Amino acid sequence: MLKVLTSSCLQNGFHAVTTSFTPQVRRGTESNTPLLQVLGSLRSSNSRGPYLYRRFFCSDSTDGSEPNSEAKQVEGEIEGGDVDSKASAAIVPTVFRPEDCLTVLALPLPHRPLFPGVYMPIYVKDPKVLAALVESRKRQAPYAGAFLIKDEQGTDPNVVSASDTEKNIYELKGKDLFSRLHEVGTLAQITSIQGDQVILIGHRRIRMTEVVSEEPLRVKVDHLKEKPYNKDDDVIKATSFEVLSTLRDVLKTSSLWKDHVQTYIQHIGDFNYARLADFGAAISGANQLQCQQVLEELDVHKRLQLTLEIVKKEMEISKIQESIAKAIEEKISGEQRRYLLNEQLKAIKKELGLETDDKTALSAKFRERLEPNKEKIPAHVMQVIEEELTKLQLLEASSSEFNVTRNYLDWLTALPWGSYSDENFDVLRAETILDEDHYGLSDVKERILEFIAVGKLRGTSQGKIICLSGPPGVGKTSIGRSIARALNRKFYRFSVGGLSDVAEIKGHRRTYIGAMPGKMVQCLKSVGTANPLVLIDEIDKLGRGHAGDPASAMLELLDPEQNANFLDHYLDVPIDLSKVLFVCTANVLEMIPNPLLDRMEVIAIAGYITDEKLHIARDYLEKSTRETCGIKPEQVEVTDAALLALIENYCREAGVRNLQKQIEKIYRKIALKLVRKDGKIEPQNAGVNEVKAESVHISDEIKSKEETQAGAKSVEGTNDDKPSENVAEALEAPVNQMQKSTDEDTHLQEVEEVTESEASKTIEKVVVDSPNLADYVGKPIFHAERIYDQTPVGVVMGLAWTSMGGSTLYIETSLVEQGEGKGALNVTGQLGDVMKESAQIAHTVSRIILQEKEPDNHFFANSKLHLHVPAGSTPKDGPSAGCTMITSLLSLAMKKPVKPYLAMTGEVTLTGKILPIGGVKEKAIAARRSDVKTIIFPSANRRDFDELAPNVKEGLDVHFVDEYKQIYDLAF
Repeated sequence: MLKVLTSSCLQNGFHAVTTSFTPQVRRGTESNTPLLQVLGSLRSSNSRGPYLYRRFFCSDSTDGSEPNSEAKQVEGEIEGGDVDSKASAAIVPTVFRPEDCLTVLALPLPHRPLFPGVYMPIYVKDPKVLAALVESRKRQAPYAGAFLIKDEQGTDPNVVSASDTEKNIYELKGKDLFSRLHEVGTLAQITSIQGDQVILIGHRRIRMTEVVSEEPLRVKVDHLKEKPYNKDDDVIKATSFEVLSTLRDVLKTSSLWKDHVQTYIQHIGDFNYARLADFGAAISGANQLQCQQVLEELDVHKRLQLTLEIVKKEMEISKIQESIAKAIEEKISGEQRRYLLNEQLKAIKKELGLETDDKTALSAKFRERLEPNKEKIPAHVMQVIEEELTKLQLLEASSSEFNVTRNYLDWLTALPWGSYSDENFDVLRAETILDEDHYGLSDVKERILEFIAVGKLRGTSQGKIICLSGPPGVGKTSIGRSIARALNRKFYRFSVGGLSDVAEIKGHRRTYIGAMPGKMVQCLKSVGTANPLVLIDEIDKLGRGHAGDPASAMLELLDPEQNANFLDHYLDVPIDLSKVLFVCTANVLEMIPNPLLDRMEVIAIAGYITDEKLHIARDYLEKSTRETCGIKPEQVEVTDAALLALIENYCREAGVRNLQKQIEKIYRKIALKLVRKDGKIEPQNAGVNEVKAESVHISDEIKSKEETQAGAKSVEGTNDDKPSENVAEALEAPVNQMQKSTDEDTHLQEVEEVTESEASKTIEKVVVDSPNLADYVGKPIFHAERIYDQTPVGVVMGLAWTSMGGSTLYIETSLVEQGEGKGALNVTGQLGDVMKESAQIAHTVSRIILQEKEPDNHFFANSKLHLHVPAGSTPKDGPSAGCTMITSLLSLAMKKPVKPYLAMTGEVTLTGKILPIGGVKEKAIAARRSDVKTIIFPSANRRDFDELAPNVKEGLDVHFVDEYKQIYDLAF
């Protein structure tokens, strides 16, 4: 038995070796086929021939168990041919043939099937399977079945990652694994085992039939053979040649495929059509299902067709790959070429002296900036600039220090060292400019004119720090621009409201990334002069945060003694700000820190009285609003009565910002009214004018008659009312004139009358008066403050200051109950602590005065009183209502009403002295608004009242008092 087996193995195995590498011995049917002739060029490229083949196919084992390993590893791969009896007598084989393997160990392949004649390394994680493979190799039966694993049902094979697939394979055992494997696989020879890596080479196709054992999985298999085919079939030849042609084209573009081809030829020997199909599918990048389809196909012609389809797709992919590589290569080579040419151009220009390098160019730019004012630049600044320019030349352009130095020099050379704008010392011109932009604000204007006058006498001007304080909307910010225009200075504004970082004022250190100078250095660079007007807005709203206290940092900036050498952290050289005029704005002075307030000259802007608001509305606000809304002056008329009503009932605040909003509201509604009435105002007027002109200037009879007729028709079209008979006659007149020239003058006169009436209708003005003001701005917000025409007993009018200006208020006192020893006082009206104390003082002083005037009157001792200050929802506080409260209490005690049209204000001490109060202007305005004729002020406020404008004081009988006794005589 052994003799028959070994001789059979010898005949097959040894003949396979000889046919693979000595084709001149075989003169049979396949050796001279056209297929092999085409492949000649591919095989001839391998000069090492059989020697390399033998090394590659030789087994690794060195234990002597496989004495004829070369013959063993190749046997059975290619069958047929004559038996060389001498060769068979020289070799004694000891292994069985692959076709004797009917039961094999099943190895799952996760990615691609294994084709006959192809090497494939796989990793075996299951120790039982690995042990079984080692054992079968030792038993001289180194074969296993390699089967592609199926995709899980319901999953896309293109989405599941490789690691997930392998993980799923390792978890499958026994019948579960059997059910997941494709039926057709490959009988594979185990060539080497290194750790968990097993290298397989495919031999022939097999099909699983049933499970023999589950762990590890062993299966029974049937060996498959190709279906018989005619080797001389033209279709098969053509298909195989097309496959070869396509492979040759792919080989030209892919070096990886060349290695595949050479290795495959060395291992397999002669090609035939079936092996050609397997080879094409094996080395392609097709997906696993397409490859499995090729493996399962036993019809050689169909298998070649499937392979041809796969390699054609590979050819297209290789073309795309080539185009992508070419595009990228062109892009890279183009950029490199451009870079080299630019470098060469720079070198040529440098040699010819046409261009300098970046550092030299930068230095030249900085020196060019300095040239115009070089003599005015301080010596210490010039020294720093020179040092930095020298440092710039020594630094590499790519270093970070280079950019820091360049930015530093950029700022140093951009500042206007010693450069001043020519100032205007013409007081009259400055006064004209200030009056053009703002009405009123005499205190501010006077101070600016004083500044100009001093500068004119000295021949030069100095910087100042002025603070404008007042309620919102009085023009503090806008007058800053007017002052700059009047002085012919550059204007720069920055707001410090909410500022909490000192670096915004003093700058950052240069060592920080993105460091910048402070606002003042930015200002000087922006305006280009060293004597601008700088408006610092909202200085009372400075913040304070973790980055320091900006209010303290402002001390150096706004101190006339220090800002001549202002030191910015970024520049680190002193800057002269002594010529800068600082104008600060604030709403509440109490919010400004005292050291900062002490450095500023405060000018209080109290606000505008009604007359001033009327002038501002008429001369400034109405004009600008009309232009903004696109309305012509002849289309709208807002009467003075309407403006007064608007100011008194809608806009009582000190400023005019709300007044501007209300005027804009009026004009917007007028614009809508005009557009709704007739959207084509311009064309109407133009048409009317044309008609009038044509009617008067008639030169050509017939032409003028026709034009007049057309114009009259257009007039009729614009008329909203029904056309009258006269209009119809006027339209027909030009036609009739062609026959009756005697009626010409009469008809033309009629046309003129019609067009004039139509024009008057078109240009009809929209009039806004006090009666219809509510149609435009709604119901009045404020109502009359005067509650009583004649104040009753116990009621007296006082004067108060509010953020909206001044207002009048009543103090009412009423008797609750009387009884022996029931004297008490209860106060209401949301009064503050100071005002409650004033009520207690007033109660005491009134008892003393009543005791003096009427000794027998014990009203206060026996009466429980209630003092109220309407309106109850408005918080009130302050000492200036003292004299008003005393008068109210005495009026109730003596049952005497005070004089009509009387109002008073003043703080009272416990001994009856009258102390000064604030807000004289606002209180005087409020008194006039409430038709008060007589006002009582403290004597200390006489100076404040004398400074008021004549139109405020007009019609007021003002008395100044030192003690309450004088008020008593005036009131009762």
